[in-house]
Amino acid sequence: MVEETISLQYKIDGGDFKKAGYASSQIKKRLQKLNIHPKVIKKIVIALYEAEINVVAYAYDAVIRIEIGNETVKVKIKDNGPGIQDINQAMEKGYSTASSKIREMGFGAGMGLSNMKKNSDKFDIKSKINEGTEINIINYRINIKNENN
Repeated sequence: MVEETISLQYKIDGGDFKKAGYASSQIKKRLQKLNIHPKVIKKIVIALYEAEINVVAYAYDAVIRIEIGNETVKVKIKDNGPGIQDINQAMEKGYSTASSKIREMGFGAGMGLSNMKKNSDKFDIKSKINEGTEINIINYRINIKNENN
């Protein structure tokens, strides 16, 4: 079987809360058209939405790349931003460096990175101070015909 890959790319601008969630909603529609299992779609969309919010809240901009293959959906988020001082601390549920302005908008509860990891089959994060952060997420596709749930 030849691996066919669909590649998609989205640019996210820091501070643009009005457009936050656009990429994840577009990806959701695309995955539904490809008949990917709803459980897999839900995980991907949650992780991607959390990533979009983090970019809008903390970074200057980012590029999101999606590769939809026969067996996996790979998401790569690479931002230009201040970077993360302590990744282990940032991964803790509830830890946040969000400004009061971001919190007043209902964001910055400190669940973004942990939710991304929770909704990923494979999760990797790298960050450099004053350069930015890169997150790689892989989710495995489920064959709907063979699933009993």
